[in-house]
Amino acid sequence: MACLGLVAAGLLAAYGAWSVSRWADRPLATPAGEVVVWIAPGTPFRAVAAQLSATGVVDSPRRLEGLARWRGVADRVRAGEYDLGGRHTPEEVLALLVAGRVKQYPFTIPEGLTCREIASRFAAAGFGTAADFLAACRDPQLLARTGLAAGTLEGYLFPETYQWHRGMAARALVSRMVAAAEAVWTPERQQAAAALGLTIHQTLALASIIEKETGQAGERPLISSVFHNRLQRGMHLQSDPTVIYGLADFDGNLTRAHLETDTPYNTYTRGGLPPGPIANPGLSSIDAALHPAETPALYFVSRNDGSHQFSATADEHNQAVNQYQRRH
Repeated sequence: MACLGLVAAGLLAAYGAWSVSRWADRPLATPAGEVVVWIAPGTPFRAVAAQLSATGVVDSPRRLEGLARWRGVADRVRAGEYDLGGRHTPEEVLALLVAGRVKQYPFTIPEGLTCREIASRFAAAGFGTAADFLAACRDPQLLARTGLAAGTLEGYLFPETYQWHRGMAARALVSRMVAAAEAVWTPERQQAAAALGLTIHQTLALASIIEKETGQAGERPLISSVFHNRLQRGMHLQSDPTVIYGLADFDGNLTRAHLETDTPYNTYTRGGLPPGPIANPGLSSIDAALHPAETPALYFVSRNDGSHQFSATADEHNQAVNQYQRRH
């Protein structure tokens, strides 16, 4: 009789395993559209299974728990936010949770934004606070990674589309941006900077000015040419965007008083490049800083249509100013 009992128990266990296995491979009629589930850190798998059952992702929490224990992954589910909508088998649901394939949100940084502007977008997207983002931009370890001893990561956050997920710290996202910026500096770009007598930091400073001076990619090597020519002649760069960056409370109206207010970033009152980037430049502006057009231009003025008129002499420049600015 004892032997029969053992056989019966074995058959019952085998049937149970077969039943769970068959259930695990059958797509379930889960709700249409998004089914977003947040699994908090430290949640026991039994509670996870109950949560998935309550949202309609699985129809049997007991079987899901049995499957997880059978696979030996009940303690390997990763916390996070998951989109489990659509037709999934229980096996697929379990695999998603173990792999940690959490719901991703795109976060796009356009070229030419400052760290403060990116922080505002970060907060507006609901990813965290602007203060947390700015604190990450001052993180000593990340600064040291870029060779900076102090200050912020201005210029070192590469403009691109990143993926953010719920629970991801601002520092982790900023670290990804810094890594993307590091990847830009191929041996060829480093050699180009060295040939111009520029460090990476100086190149980023110049690229950020170029970025802010024009929105037209085709003009960037020309803008770069003007600034390189001025630097070679010991002339002040006289770039309005640098002045604006150095002002604590700029209201959008740049005045002569602003141009005459001395700050480390006022390139009207101080020679050379500013102490650091004034924004986070894109690749086009970085390459323009490294490969300026060969022109004699020392001046440029807006044509009021998004483009600029370039001049080699002060007389030509004054004529262009009269034509495009003083008559408007």
